[in-house]
Amino acid sequence: MGAFEWAGRGLPLTTAQPAGGELAIFVARCRAVMAAEREAATVVEKIAPLMRDLLLGSKTFLAPGHFRSDPNHYARNAIHMSEDGELSLFALVWLPGQWTPIHDHGCWGVVGVLRGVLEERNYMSVDGEIRGDHGIRLRRGGGTLLPEGAVSTFVPNPDHIHVTGVPDDRAQAVSLYLYGRNMNSFHVYDLAAGTRRLVDVPHHQSR
Repeated sequence: MGAFEWAGRGLPLTTAQPAGGELAIFVARCRAVMAAEREAATVVEKIAPLMRDLLLGSKTFLAPGHFRSDPNHYARNAIHMSEDGELSLFALVWLPGQWTPIHDHGCWGVVGVLRGVLEERNYMSVDGEIRGDHGIRLRRGGGTLLPEGAVSTFVPNPDHIHVTGVPDDRAQAVSLYLYGRNMNSFHVYDLAAGTRRLVDVPHHQSR
């Protein structure tokens, strides 16, 4: 499994160090939910208000490096990655015209928009649960526009398959992504070939 290259250029796989204060409280509250609940749908349901509170807070845990962008692809800036691999938080920065590939997550997640409007375009498996890397038939589902302050969630099994980004005619967006694992890989889907492959997902270390 090779490094996932964004527009032909990879970024180093690094780990950000946990911070204190507002972020530490958020992480602790998320941990408490994870310890009390086992069902992913319930976990994201209870963490979504915590993400909303984080968006409305002072946001002093965000450093200039968390707003780093890249002209060639959207930027993933690590804010917190747990040592046990069960939780990670990133700031994703989207310049106009930047999109993800069609991908999944392999875990639950909670998304909060800090700035701009983020767009999601969803895909659904024609044949139900995907059990292999070949013979995959996807069809387009609905889409969502997430403005500043919006929070959305997703769960695995069946996994959430989508494309996310910002159209050319829209301003930069910045979003927080909380994942139920250290998000360092995901499946990328090829619609025409009916296949998927697991790729490493690089990120910037930010403190």
